[in-house]
Amino acid sequence: MDMGIAGKKGIVCAASKGLGRGCAEALAAEGVELVICARTKEVLEATAEDIRKVSGAKVTAIACDITTEEGRAAVLKACPEPDILVNNAGGPPPGDFREWEREDWIKALDGNMLTAIFLIKATVDSMIGRKFGRIVNITSSSVKLPVPYLGMSNGARAGLTGFVAGLARQTVKHNVTLNGLLPGRFETQRLRDNMKITAEKAGRSYDDMYKESVAAATAGRFGTPEEFGVACAYLCSAHAGYITGQNLLMDGGAFESSV
Repeated sequence: MDMGIAGKKGIVCAASKGLGRGCAEALAAEGVELVICARTKEVLEATAEDIRKVSGAKVTAIACDITTEEGRAAVLKACPEPDILVNNAGGPPPGDFREWEREDWIKALDGNMLTAIFLIKATVDSMIGRKFGRIVNITSSSVKLPVPYLGMSNGARAGLTGFVAGLARQTVKHNVTLNGLLPGRFETQRLRDNMKITAEKAGRSYDDMYKESVAAATAGRFGTPEEFGVACAYLCSAHAGYITGQNLLMDGGAFESSV
């Protein structure tokens, strides 16, 4: 299927690896001109070069912390009027809420709620003016099924979801959509890092815990960044203008619900 977005301009945050990279690769394959960002310059530049070689798309890499004003300014300078915005940021660490102080919560809100809102604020009106815009927020399956040890992530991502639900109904008449893409367990470094922390706290082997988690998965496996990226590209496509304010759960059937 031709997604109808060749020649569009897009920003993909936290795109050096994992799900963000999967989204960047899928959009580049559709001919989108990209600005990608992440904190680690060397890894980001290598990703950008890989995507250029495979897709032939123009990819600009901006090494920055997107959760800061300076980081957002750098990305928006490189792409001031994107047609596509994919919000993404690494989640806060797991743990017991009794151990978290106010500073921990503020950092979580900055990373997983406010950064996305500020980027939307900076770009949505120009999208409305051009009568095309696609905004996808990569959040988490915890928006629908909170994970007890990811309390900061649960709270911050649910806050973003609530904000977007209202805005999405205001912009859709201008062909500007906002949706959430909710990953369950995917083969990413974040999944492995969180599992290592959990295994260590439980006094268990990481390898054993990983094998048990895969065996217990409804789909019998974890998801791949590539299939996640294709789903993102569809939500960003010219064919998805009637989908807004939705939260697409990609968890291999782990969330047991008929609706």
